[in-house]
Amino acid sequence: MNPFLPIQSPSILHSNGSNYQEYTPNHSLSPYVACYWSLDYYASDTQETHRVLPDGCIDIIVDLTASSPSKGAFITGLMTRFDTLNFTSEQHFFGIRLFSNHAQRFLHYPVQEFINERVYLEEVWGIAGLLFTEEIQEAQGNLERMEIVETKLIHLLNILGTHRSPYILQTSLQYIFLDHGMNSIQTLAKKVSYSERTIRRVFRDELGVSPKEFSRIIRFQSILKDLHSVHNPCLMEVALNYGYYDQAHFSNEFKQFYGLAPSIVFPTRT
Repeated sequence: MNPFLPIQSPSILHSNGSNYQEYTPNHSLSPYVACYWSLDYYASDTQETHRVLPDGCIDIIVDLTASSPSKGAFITGLMTRFDTLNFTSEQHFFGIRLFSNHAQRFLHYPVQEFINERVYLEEVWGIAGLLFTEEIQEAQGNLERMEIVETKLIHLLNILGTHRSPYILQTSLQYIFLDHGMNSIQTLAKKVSYSERTIRRVFRDELGVSPKEFSRIIRFQSILKDLHSVHNPCLMEVALNYGYYDQAHFSNEFKQFYGLAPSIVFPTRT
């Protein structure tokens, strides 16, 4: 089981116009898949903004309302800052959220090929991507979609099991997850018994980000989960617990990843 599970903004700020749900993968896929998710937006008189946060994961997203399977599914790579989607018409999506240290098993390519990008699934899986997209679009409900997805992922694990990220990356990411992103490159190098230079090179080649940047994302996610789960937490106390000794630094970094100050996201908490 992966020691880290990310959180997305709809879990924190519920909206009136859209419905976001997450679903747990079966036991055999839980080391590789953070969750499956669905997002349904129903048109209303007001424009709906959906906020997407960096979470250290890679998503395969199927647009259930797309007119063509060739444009109906895409891969979103590692995000290093927040994004917003503005919906004005009815939209329905189904997604697969993959842990970045295992995404290559399913996508054939290192995660860095998808950094801050959207790549159509057809470009990665070929005709199989089109057939998969069509199946998901035609499925009757999310339970059926999950069955189709899990059959596909298990098949890919069986035939592409050798497409793994390097051991040094797997080990480094496990330490980053376990330490909630509070790792210096020096500490990480000692734990994995590799040089700092080697670790930086592997992260750049495989993920497209530095170990420091990835750790910052995981620390942000850990803070977000703490603020969301603890009743009436003190923002400054949480910041101190995660190594911020300056409230401005904490607020600025939170805004980079969320787009809003922590005091706005958690307005009743001081």
